[in-house]
Amino acid sequence: MEQGKIDRINALARKSKAEGLTEAEKKEQDLLRQEYIANIRRNLRAQLDNIDVIGPDGKTENLGEKYGNRKEN
Repeated sequence: MEQGKIDRINALARKSKAEGLTEAEKKEQDLLRQEYIANIRRNLRAQLDNIDVIGPDGKTENLGEKYGNRKEN
């Protein structure tokens, strides 16, 4: 996510605490937050897909290959 969008999220949060937001600003804030959360989830999924776990038997198992095809919540 671009730094400008993150800065806008923070600016809207500060304005919300200080004086409140208009309906248009609330919608913008909600859309930006949804985009931010989706980006966090994508990054986390990519990290988890690259983790290898070594089992008690010494076999290496990639979590992305094991769980990667499951439906997201």
